[in-house]
Amino acid sequence: MIKTYQLSQGRVCEGAADDCPVRVYVNPDDAERRQLVGEYRIDEHTLNSALDPDEQARLEFEPEHAALILKRPKNYSAQDQFLFKTTSFGMFLFRDRLIVVVPEDVPLFEGKQFSRVASVNELCLKLIYRSIFHFIEHLKIINMVSESLESKINASMENRYLLNLFTLEKSLVYYLNAINSNSTVIDKLKVNAARIGFTQDELEYLEDIIIENTQCYKQSEIYSTVLAGLMDARVSVVSNNLNVLMKTLNIITIGIMVPTFVVSAFSMNVKIPIQDHPLAFWIIMGLALVSVVGFMVFWKNKKW
Repeated sequence: MIKTYQLSQGRVCEGAADDCPVRVYVNPDDAERRQLVGEYRIDEHTLNSALDPDEQARLEFEPEHAALILKRPKNYSAQDQFLFKTTSFGMFLFRDRLIVVVPEDVPLFEGKQFSRVASVNELCLKLIYRSIFHFIEHLKIINMVSESLESKINASMENRYLLNLFTLEKSLVYYLNAINSNSTVIDKLKVNAARIGFTQDELEYLEDIIIENTQCYKQSEIYSTVLAGLMDARVSVVSNNLNVLMKTLNIITIGIMVPTFVVSAFSMNVKIPIQDHPLAFWIIMGLALVSVVGFMVFWKNKKW
């Protein structure tokens, strides 16, 4: 699927003309791939890399354009079961045209940062910033989910919540790798700014992007370190919860066994001292109750 956009009065607007400077290819089919390779001279390997979720971010220069492969968070769904994944997308920056290749249909030009765009170079930088902002949003969600799971672990003995935390930790490792990979591309953009043709304002915006990406990486690194460092403590909490449950069950079991022993002693098929007493039943029940109270007092004094 192809979407075309034009820059009108500083805004990114959808357009239908073939000469629109911005073209977005959503999971291109064979015909669209042939057009990208044949008409725009995009390297086929680079094009496939833009659609490969496991591809590392990189920047390559072709005779007529610069090819950027970047990482972004994949849209989360309930089927992912707390696993936040990353995916790749490609931007092919020509002198007067920008081609974006994405593996799935996602809103690319939403947000206040796209309210004023002067050139395709600036639009390319804002798409990079949008990817960083997307990572930051997902990191906040991961932190909220992590705190929710922690409170559930403190009162639960199931492994389910603990496994969910392990999955979140795995997601943060993927995010760290993706953000660090993007950082390499951004730094390389700065080094080759003159070759690409960035203006002074775009260079200053690129500096802001570098700062944001560094902060994003530090934030994800902190979350990952905290989550990994406290994992052993959370395992201990689950084990302690199980021990408390076993202790409670032991108290109940012994509390039932003591009066059962008293009643069983008086129910043997032999002569007993009070078998002819009119209140024999209540005496035995009373002795059973006294044995329970005595056991509880003994347990409390021992502080078991």
